[in-house]
Amino acid sequence: MSRLPFELFLALRYLRPKRTFVSVITLISIIGVMLGVAVLIVVISVMTGFDRQLRDRILGFNAHLRVQREVPMKDYESLMHTIASNRNVKAVAPYVVGPVLIETQPEHGSSRVLTPVIRGVDPKLEEKVSVLPSSIAAGSFDVKGKGLLVGETIADEMGIQVGDHVALYSVKDFEKWREAVKKGRDEASLAGDYVVKGIFDAGFYQFNNLFVICSLANAQDMYDLEDSVHGLSVALHDPEKADEVRRELARTLGADVSITTWWEENSDLLKAVVVEKNVMFVVVFFVMIVAAFGIMSTLITFVVQKTREIGMLKAVGATGGQVMGLFLSQSLMIGLLGVASGYGLGMLAVSYRNEFLHFMRRATGFELFPASIYGFNDLPALVVPGDILVICGGSLLICLLAGVLPAWSAGRLKPVEALRYE
Repeated sequence: MSRLPFELFLALRYLRPKRTFVSVITLISIIGVMLGVAVLIVVISVMTGFDRQLRDRILGFNAHLRVQREVPMKDYESLMHTIASNRNVKAVAPYVVGPVLIETQPEHGSSRVLTPVIRGVDPKLEEKVSVLPSSIAAGSFDVKGKGLLVGETIADEMGIQVGDHVALYSVKDFEKWREAVKKGRDEASLAGDYVVKGIFDAGFYQFNNLFVICSLANAQDMYDLEDSVHGLSVALHDPEKADEVRRELARTLGADVSITTWWEENSDLLKAVVVEKNVMFVVVFFVMIVAAFGIMSTLITFVVQKTREIGMLKAVGATGGQVMGLFLSQSLMIGLLGVASGYGLGMLAVSYRNEFLHFMRRATGFELFPASIYGFNDLPALVVPGDILVICGGSLLICLLAGVLPAWSAGRLKPVEALRYE
């Protein structure tokens, strides 16, 4: 005799593969649950990984806090000492930032022109506040003299390689040219001749497509700042404390200083990712609801087919609760099989997601995850145990609830009605 409760024993016997219509429906129900769980795991893991990697890229390349004034900072060194004295501050570095026009100088053919943003940095301090020095894909982190660093996307678009010479025009150059024209002088400022010393890959398309880097002194000359800077980049030990540190620094530095956090600078993008993740979870979860209806239809068919057996069980003393337990156990078994197989399929898909994307790109020539739109070269993913628990637990609960109505109907069936035509 089996040691299993007879409800579970019969549920397992009913689920044995048979060449019947009900077995086909049962298999379809299991596949529906499997696909629903797998898709949920893939979608939520990718969205979580996208959010985490986006934050890491932003926090790695940009400042956690940005300190500015309406006018250039002349006393920035004393401000740096004041800011660095805060216990939550990791490092402080000055910067100059502004639009420029960059033009290639090829030996043959026509030149190419682009209008990126130049960032002037102190190379000794920059490695303390950003990952830029460690993000060099070609060449070296060298901005000495007329050295220039360009983003990987800019380099590809303009055909720039390490060692190439480029001309840089700042806004001040065009302003001087306009003033000269107004005064009737036919003259123009000469562009700065820079040498590409390195090509960086910040890991985020927008950064690679937007920035070129030079020394702080060169950027100050471009904008006639003398010994002033546009602002200070502040790196924190814990970026999540940015709001707290901003309030502390605001009291210390005074009202004439504007302090912006990394969240404020990128709030639209980060909020959009969070909202998209929540919406995707709700939308994809409807797949599980569809699978639950498949389970319900399977159990209803079982109840109709097993009416005689239910009547006999009731006749020999089985209670309505035991009959309900029989069909709920069957619903639970279908859910367990579907959730377990869906978990395995989902984790497999997450593990080999980029290999699949590369295969599709080679096979079809179509890029499913273009870096120009999403910002990353590879599809990020992060598996959070809490998310997996919610997905698997919620899916199993839905599968169990799907069997309540058929089980309740079977439990209410009277032996006389079940055996009337036997």
